[in-house]
Amino acid sequence: MPQSTTKTLLPTLLLLTLATCTTQPQNQANIRKLTVLYTNDEHGWMQGMEPGQGAANLMQLWKDQEGYDPDGPFLLLSGGDNWTGPAISTWTRGESMVEVMNAMAYDASAVGNHEFDFGLEVLAQRAAEADFPYLSANTRWRKGQQVPEDLGILPYTVTAVNDISVGIIGLTTRDTPTSTNPANVAELDFIDYELALRETVPHLRERDIDLLLVASHVCIDELLPLIEATADLDLDMVGAGHCNELEARLVNDTVLLGGGYHFTAYARADFSVDIASGQRTATSYGTRGYSDSQADPQITRLINLWSSGIEASLSEVIAYSDQAVARGANSPLNQAIIDSWLWHDDSADIAITNAGGIRIDLPAGEIDLATVVAMMPFDNTIVAVTIPGATVIDVLENGSRPVVAGVQYSNGQWLLRQSGQAIDPRSNYRVLVNSFMYAGGDGYEGLKTADPSGFDTAIHYRQPFVEWLRSLQTSPDQPLSF
Repeated sequence: MPQSTTKTLLPTLLLLTLATCTTQPQNQANIRKLTVLYTNDEHGWMQGMEPGQGAANLMQLWKDQEGYDPDGPFLLLSGGDNWTGPAISTWTRGESMVEVMNAMAYDASAVGNHEFDFGLEVLAQRAAEADFPYLSANTRWRKGQQVPEDLGILPYTVTAVNDISVGIIGLTTRDTPTSTNPANVAELDFIDYELALRETVPHLRERDIDLLLVASHVCIDELLPLIEATADLDLDMVGAGHCNELEARLVNDTVLLGGGYHFTAYARADFSVDIASGQRTATSYGTRGYSDSQADPQITRLINLWSSGIEASLSEVIAYSDQAVARGANSPLNQAIIDSWLWHDDSADIAITNAGGIRIDLPAGEIDLATVVAMMPFDNTIVAVTIPGATVIDVLENGSRPVVAGVQYSNGQWLLRQSGQAIDPRSNYRVLVNSFMYAGGDGYEGLKTADPSGFDTAIHYRQPFVEWLRSLQTSPDQPLSF
């Protein structure tokens, strides 16, 4: 069943009002205030992408600049994609991230596409560990079209904050079947956003709520027409996710928020409600980045515990580079990763991976296992397929997202990097792909169609790169060379 919670009142100082619309209240004694703090696409970056930009710094910033207190008149919401990122989160399959979000007192999170990265069983475990609900009104079992509450996913929650009754609905991007491993969500549908809202809002109105909020893992360009189409539903706030956007503005009478990404910023909205009439009487909204924030001691201790817990497994130094190497579809780093697959399995003619599966640049200095886990964080394995050259060429030329492949293009032809021979559209080739692509991720359904009996090697897609780096025996005197 949808969850209900209650918070108590503590005074707060409202800051950073970038825009305001106000109606004079009838009776000040009936006025109650609420501040929403909104993040999204945290991706496990609890330690921060840069020093001073982690979860502990953001927590202290909220305390210092917003007067944040978990027991005060605040709602802390996420637009989803909580985990899958650096090793401290990926290695624990999100468990560490949920514990940090519990300590920060998040009230709800939308379900993002990457919440499915480790499978439905792991998602259910994380939802059970969370002190807050995971919300998605448009995620349904294919069979029966019910919201999968047995996985811990709820369509909405109702909470009372400072005598204000708040209904919160979640939405998940409809891109999920191709932006997580499709095999993980094969039993699920992601229905139209407007349809899900129109089905769900009446249940909340029956609860006599004062404010109606939506936390979504949906990009702003999709939310704008959705807000227009659902103007009759009187949504007070809609939060974005998935596209890492930092935004705060009013669209008609609805506040639209985007909280940025990776704990580097947040969005906020203040609401003032006349609890006698149930009418919203004032709204302000804005965004904020970092400004010399200290680190919250409690969150710091928790993160340090998780960091030390995985250090023994992931601290092994496997290589040394005297320069940083950027990732990208045509970068030497990406090419080295795919070449390591062919080095590991010399019976293959070609190897192909999606560039989106490589998430960070190679840093200068010592490279440990934790670095490679953060670089290649997904739960993908290598699948060997035998497919015609025509299918290979189609993947290379017509895929929906950039790929990295063990081939090169010259004089109007695709050539095998190992032999220099041109790919023959009519010949069959042994090709290594990752399990995300083989399952149809990023729109590459043609791979499985061409070879329905692809062999899953059970080798993690980062493992050949790890072994290749080890084999080079690099050091400060003999650094990596690409």
